[in-house]
Amino acid sequence: MDNTSTDLSGGTRPGSEPIIQMGDEKIANNELSFAPTSHEAPNMHAEGSTAGQQQIAATVPMERQKRELAALYTPIAIVIAGVFMSAGLFFGLSHSGAVATAPSGSQPAAAAAVNIANVKTAGEPFVGDPNAPVTMAFWSDYQCPFCKAWETGGVPQIPGDAVLPQLMTQYVDTGKLKIVFKDFQFLGPDSTQDGEWARAIWKLYPSQFFAWRTAIYTQAPEENSLSAAQNLTHLEKVTGSVSGINVQAVEADVAKNKSTYDAAMSADEQEGQTVGIQGTPGFVIGTTLISGDEPLANFTSAIDALLNK
Repeated sequence: MDNTSTDLSGGTRPGSEPIIQMGDEKIANNELSFAPTSHEAPNMHAEGSTAGQQQIAATVPMERQKRELAALYTPIAIVIAGVFMSAGLFFGLSHSGAVATAPSGSQPAAAAAVNIANVKTAGEPFVGDPNAPVTMAFWSDYQCPFCKAWETGGVPQIPGDAVLPQLMTQYVDTGKLKIVFKDFQFLGPDSTQDGEWARAIWKLYPSQFFAWRTAIYTQAPEENSLSAAQNLTHLEKVTGSVSGINVQAVEADVAKNKSTYDAAMSADEQEGQTVGIQGTPGFVIGTTLISGDEPLANFTSAIDALLNK
């Protein structure tokens, strides 16, 4: 999504003669208006002088002004078209999930053959019968809106029903499916802090883990919108709302085992990348890789295929 850009605020265009200064006042005088495409600091165009505009109007023939103004419409149209294209791309990706970006200069890991048998599940948080005939590994980030949409719903920009509650009813609660939760905490410091608390809760209160996880997504603020101190307060509040969890015990455990938990989360992310997980949410069911906030049918077909073997 990520050539010289046209300067719509005035000045000169590279390779051409000076164009008429078109500050906010000039555009208003010519009855030309359009929505801003980015946030700008106040008074960004405050120096578009009225005196300068009057001088140009006095020295440039009227026909030339008309030609210059007409020429301005083209780059504005291009900008507006770009806005619509960007919006279309965003909504087109609304079910693709959040994508991890490799560090500059690094080479993406080659995806290995996908097989749940090769995924580390021992010691990882899970929900369901430990001996269920089908296991699904689920990589997620606690700040990821696509993960929230898939797991609990409630994201206005991502329509559709949450998939996890339906899988819980059809497969987990009936003993057919075990879901193993894997870390892919790549969206920022809040993600890492959330992941550390999740691991402490799984260690200290495994029977409350799934209720805590649901509460974290249900009460999630906007992605990485909090400071470290604010996110800590948020974690304390959400954790305290889950019956049977001692917030102080969790906080002490995180302080003691932070480096261990960070290493475990990093290992989960690296493992995910080796099987083709490029962002969140991502899933492995048997030999099937599912990437993104996909509909229920994609999961039921993979699960039923294994159950019917």
